[in-house]
Amino acid sequence: MAGKKPNPIDAHVGSRVRLRRMLLGMSQERLGDSMGLTFQQVQKYEKGANRIGASRLYHISKILDVPVGFFFEEAPSIEENTATPGMAEPESEAFILEFLNTREGLELNRAFTKIADPKVRKSVVDLVRALSEPKDQK
Repeated sequence: MAGKKPNPIDAHVGSRVRLRRMLLGMSQERLGDSMGLTFQQVQKYEKGANRIGASRLYHISKILDVPVGFFFEEAPSIEENTATPGMAEPESEAFILEFLNTREGLELNRAFTKIADPKVRKSVVDLVRALSEPKDQK
């Protein structure tokens, strides 16, 4: 029996919970403990596999110190949920949030913002651009 695909809004809300939790350096276990849940339940919420009820979302917002609306910022609209984007780039900046929602994205962002010298930051950006160019363009 194939698993049911999470609702895009539930997945988005869960990803925002994960993003904020990671920005705070909080583990799934710690968030779960503060809510009386297991870390597995937190995982299900973050993946969108389980919906987060209104009262629980409010509780999470207090623990993570953000307004409830934070979890819905840049959420896909109903129209976006029914459309098949194909191979096109996302119209919004959602891909940035997806990247920042990864451990590598978060670590890279934290380290990059600690670089005080603007010339060094520019050099890092130039290096990443050079490394990301297809081999045939070099």
